[in-house]
Amino acid sequence: MLDPLGALTDAFTSFLFGKVETTRLPVRTSTGQAQAVYLPTAAPGLGDSGVIIGREVYSGKGYIYDPFQLYGQQLPAPHWLVLGESGNGKSALEKTYVLRQLRFRDRQVVVLDAQGEDGVGEWNLIAEELGITPIRLDPTAALNGGIRLNPLDPSITTTGQLALLRTIIEVAMGHGLDERSGFALKVAHAYVTDTITNRQPVLTDIVEQLRHPEAESAEAMNVDIDDVRAWGLDVALVLDRLVDGDLRGMFDGPTSAGIDLDAPLIVFDLSHIDRNSIAMPILMAIVGVWLEHTWIRPDRKKRIFLVEEAWHIINSPFVAQLFQRLLKFGRRLGLSFVAVVHHLSDVVDGAAAREAAAILKMASTRTIYAQKADEARATGRVLGLPRWAVEIIPTLTPGIAVWDVNGNVQVVKHLITEAERPLVYTDRAMTEASAISEASALPTDEARALQAAADAEAEARAEAMAMERQWRDESSETVA
Repeated sequence: MLDPLGALTDAFTSFLFGKVETTRLPVRTSTGQAQAVYLPTAAPGLGDSGVIIGREVYSGKGYIYDPFQLYGQQLPAPHWLVLGESGNGKSALEKTYVLRQLRFRDRQVVVLDAQGEDGVGEWNLIAEELGITPIRLDPTAALNGGIRLNPLDPSITTTGQLALLRTIIEVAMGHGLDERSGFALKVAHAYVTDTITNRQPVLTDIVEQLRHPEAESAEAMNVDIDDVRAWGLDVALVLDRLVDGDLRGMFDGPTSAGIDLDAPLIVFDLSHIDRNSIAMPILMAIVGVWLEHTWIRPDRKKRIFLVEEAWHIINSPFVAQLFQRLLKFGRRLGLSFVAVVHHLSDVVDGAAAREAAAILKMASTRTIYAQKADEARATGRVLGLPRWAVEIIPTLTPGIAVWDVNGNVQVVKHLITEAERPLVYTDRAMTEASAISEASALPTDEARALQAAADAEAEARAEAMAMERQWRDESSETVA
């Protein structure tokens, strides 16, 4: 009970300013009505059917993604682009995604493994765990009975063979074939495929025919035989590199027996090829077309084609055109193309800017790991990311990425199970190592402590979260 002086003071204050404190009666309501009072801090999820990726950072709920489940409803195309600098978890995401997809019986995966150490590719350990022998393309091993892929394999249509030969030559020359050189190649290819029927035609046959064209080939076009030979000389020199040059042995013979195209996982180990040489895009073009005609079939299986170091594809106009055609199989034959690129500027400012834009447009899913601020801004402009997402990309810690699934943008922490950890984090993967990957080599208690520290650091990103909430509040006020 107040003393008389306190009561007098309260009465005087109420008289001048009105009653200072009010008593609010409790309100009973439903969660459906109450949710309007508190704005959401995370966008709706993608459903509960598919592959578990991890958890959404702001809400803590599980994040599930599967392009085959989402296609036609939330995704116009099942293709996926993964971006980010080394050391932020791209490799861990790819590997766990593939391992989880392979738990479905109707899934098949092909991986072009362009990285590796200790003489094997980065996917070698996973292949061994699944009882798969990687297809190791190695010029030195090919000369001693190693793996060969024949660009003139009968399983590839004659039209596909000619398109592949043109691409190989154009990539190596750095420009398109002129009409005369294209005519010489077409004539040589037609003669070889028509006359060699008792075995697989090989590149040596094409080179020989370019050097010594048949007279009837020239007569059909009413040109001199010497002209046809001169037109095909440069083409023959380029193809000779695959026959007797630094790429010899891998493509100048019949396709090796024993390549199991029905295996759930097929790994092409390209780690023995110089990633910065012209050999890499040539190799990817041959593998891509060979798979198009031998692996992709209308058997209702869902196929994933994952390409490491994909800028070698997107940065070459001629190879990019081939892969554009391959991506169109996504709608008709259930193919999801996954391209892994370090920097978007590697491709959008390159020689194949137009082709790169077309491929990026087909990728309805984009996952962006940490990048420098200027790179993040450039990526945001190209991909059309919201402002809040662009601002937090430089602050992301390893294992956390911005996911844009056809406009549904969320921040996701990738989670790895104890069973997956030994397969995902290896010494050979140091080019993609993170603080968490280093923890796998520590004793269990230390590893858990380091994991806890990483989690604490991610949760401490209050400023980044505040940016997103502020942006959402501003957007809500604008709409209102």
